[in-house]
Amino acid sequence: MELTEAERNGPFIPGPRVTLAGMAGGPLAGLRFAVKDLYDVAGEVTSYGNPDWARSHGVAATTAPIVTALLEAGANLVGKTKTVELAFGLTGENVWHGTPLNPKAPDRFPGGSSCGSAAAVAAGVVDFAMGSDTGGSVRIPASYCGVFGIRPTWGAISLAGCCALGPSFDTPGWFAASAEVLARVGMELLPLEPGGANCLPAGPLLKPDDVWVNADPVVAQRLQAALEATERVMGRTMRVELMPEGLCELYENFRCMQAQEAWATLGTWVTQTSPGFGPGVGDRFAAARDMPPGKAAAGRAFRRRFQHRVRSLLAGGAVLAFPTSPIPAPLLGASQQEQNAVRERTMGVTAISGLGGLPEVSIPAATADGAPIGFSLVAGPGRDRMLLRLAQAVAEELRL
Repeated sequence: MELTEAERNGPFIPGPRVTLAGMAGGPLAGLRFAVKDLYDVAGEVTSYGNPDWARSHGVAATTAPIVTALLEAGANLVGKTKTVELAFGLTGENVWHGTPLNPKAPDRFPGGSSCGSAAAVAAGVVDFAMGSDTGGSVRIPASYCGVFGIRPTWGAISLAGCCALGPSFDTPGWFAASAEVLARVGMELLPLEPGGANCLPAGPLLKPDDVWVNADPVVAQRLQAALEATERVMGRTMRVELMPEGLCELYENFRCMQAQEAWATLGTWVTQTSPGFGPGVGDRFAAARDMPPGKAAAGRAFRRRFQHRVRSLLAGGAVLAFPTSPIPAPLLGASQQEQNAVRERTMGVTAISGLGGLPEVSIPAATADGAPIGFSLVAGPGRDRMLLRLAQAVAEELRL
């Protein structure tokens, strides 16, 4: 199908827009939202970013409960957004639907796999947008496009009616242009948690030196103001070393586990359909198919140890603070080899919350090399609402 320039560069999937009116008078009344094209909407085909997936799947019989909840809260659905094919990529590239323009850095990738949702919020065409996050697919586009984004505690919100990739990592997530709207959506979707309505995490604020050293010097320097703003809210930071084994060890164990799960989830369809894939996606599925079971088993054992470590560190109400991504978004002309290098370096950081099953909020705190960069706050499991309140307080300090 020949795409127009607007379709190629826009955040929404090509073709007629899917729209649904929200209920009148709800707490999200008047807000416009979009959903990543892996959430089912009744009567529509969920294409999962790939034309062969769309051709081999019928229309959805029902709407994903999370989308229904937002409609019942009064928000108006105004479209489905682009995703990297089968949500298996971090740059945001899609050769079939077009790679959405990054409104805050047009010469750079928007980040994936929730590329369209982040771009739609950054462009101001919606108030918030739903994405999903397995290995960083909300946090990285939020950082690259200069918007707020949250990956909730794993398992806190149902993903029924949503296409899967790595089920023991998959979470919903959402983007907003303000911390206030990000939190308003969270109040409708997240389970209740202990503490008062205005309670913030108890602290302390932890600065993992190994994660900061992993970032480009300009990124670390530009995010100092965000760290200082968080200190004004929570008190002085305590320096810690999160991964004496090295962030590469986090990435490697995450990679092996995710690959095995991706092939177990989607391998039958890939084998039976022999779909066409854009650059990099087919290679990742081939690697997933060939992943030695022993490596994935070692990854699961590592995750158990890492979860015990990081959850113990955060159990009393502590919060980690670090750069969401070690570098700004790659330029659109970056080679596949350069993109893979960025992926490995970045996912050593995003795997902290992924392996830990932890909530993480990315705040659009600064720019570096003319592009947005995000500042992440991570709390213990189940402290999502408190984390959103902290993000609001930090955003106020930064006058965002």
